Amino acid sequence: MRIAVAGGTGTVGRHVVDVVREAGHEPVVLTRSTGVDLVTGVGLAEALAGVDVVIDVSSTQSMSDAASRAFFGSVTRNLLAAEAAAGVAHHVALSIVGSDAAPYGYYAGKVLQEQLVADGPIPWTILRVTQFHEFASQLYSRMKLGPVVVAPAMQSQPIAAREVAERLVALAVAEPAGRVNDLAGPGVERMSDMVRHWATATGQRGRVVEMPLPGAYGRAMRDGTLVAEPGSDLGVQTFDEWVALEAAAQRHPRGS
Repeated sequence: MRIAVAGGTGTVGRHVVDVVREAGHEPVVLTRSTGVDLVTGVGLAEALAGVDVVIDVSSTQSMSDAASRAFFGSVTRNLLAAEAAAGVAHHVALSIVGSDAAPYGYYAGKVLQEQLVADGPIPWTILRVTQFHEFASQLYSRMKLGPVVVAPAMQSQPIAAREVAERLVALAVAEPAGRVNDLAGPGVERMSDMVRHWATATGQRGRVVEMPLPGAYGRAMRDGTLVAEPGSDLGVQTFDEWVALEAAAQRHPRGS
């Protein structure tokens, strides 16, 4: 099969591309670096020629409701239109656990994305997952203010990006299934503890301070809205195991 990966160079996208290849399929990476602009649609028609399935793992760094909706709205509409023209048979979208219960900031765009996919012309599958293990290191980079790192008061159930990729590819090669079981990590963690643990293990400096975010979005972070409900599928790799691998990789980088 030819499987296109929208956002194929991102945190989960690069794993999706690897898993597609390992499964004996042909990946088609849809990013600016391959001549495709998902926001404008430039290059999509050519890239989707002969493609059987699209896996959309594209993302934006914006936490603004309006910016997130603009991004996911444009990308999803462009993908679905180009897929219909190219005869793509299946659209697989990655979404977030709890997004519909907390449709604020980044999650506002994911809610719109799900609506567009469900109402669109292409048979579809949507997989909701919890935050990736990498979210802790991303927060450290974005929220470091001098000697202090601000971490939101948040419950998280982190999942390995590789395990998400494996599930997405399995869904892509199967029949469209609509909204499937959510996928989450094996345990619930406190985000400030995750950031602190990653920083300590990888030799980063900075005092991690937990801060509750205001409003409904902050409340959803704290009250368990963004962790898995009973009956969800659970991954295997724990956050501690992922951190240990990250620390080892920094101590012994490839080629050294």
